[in-house]
Amino acid sequence: MAHNQEPQGDRSRQYARSDSSERLKGSAAAAPPLTPAEDRRWATLAHFGALIGCFPALAIYLVYRDRGPFTAQESKEALNFTLPVTAVMLACYILALIPAIGWVFGIIAVLLWVYMTLSGLVAGIQCNKGRPYRYPMNLRLIH
Repeated sequence: MAHNQEPQGDRSRQYARSDSSERLKGSAAAAPPLTPAEDRRWATLAHFGALIGCFPALAIYLVYRDRGPFTAQESKEALNFTLPVTAVMLACYILALIPAIGWVFGIIAVLLWVYMTLSGLVAGIQCNKGRPYRYPMNLRLIH
């Protein structure tokens, strides 16, 4: 029996090699464009991501900006709004470590987070309805 297993093992290795080479060729075309529903969904999620800072908007902008115009526009808007607020919040969290006056920076950081989260929720609700949203106070650092 051991004699019969050797050729079988060789054949399975040979098939595994040809299978893996076929699987690792990659895709020939770019990613397909988003459908209107997907475009609206990713734009909405970019705004709802304000709950945890600028990172969701950044990821959605980098991945989906070429696949859907609404997602590109809204994720850029969300990123322009959340990036400076997240930077100021992180600075406040660091300054909150200062004895005696650190509590002031801690309160400022929490208030900024509440403002960013509520603004992101309002924007996400508008995007989910298919309406573009512009934040009232936005630096628009990314064009």
